[in-house]
Amino acid sequence: MAADERQRIDKWLFFARVVKSRSLAAKLAQSGRVRVNREKIDQASQLVRPGDVLTITLDRRILVYRVLSPGLRRGPAEEARTLYEDLTSRAEAGN
Repeated sequence: MAADERQRIDKWLFFARVVKSRSLAAKLAQSGRVRVNREKIDQASQLVRPGDVLTITLDRRILVYRVLSPGLRRGPAEEARTLYEDLTSRAEAGN
């Protein structure tokens, strides 16, 4: 797998429009509210790659996303949705 297919979790969360700023994305990752493939992370420098499953705990929601590709920029919402597959509804249905 090429190194350019991996990306820091804080950049990816920002590009995927999960949070409004990269500093908020870093704080989210460092707070332990993000899991990569069920493993809790505590560093904004954690690398993610296509196929990784992220579980993100926000204030009132839990998001489950499968990473499809790394982001190149923070674009419009339509572009951000191409970076992930939303598995949230499937996870809620299983409970």
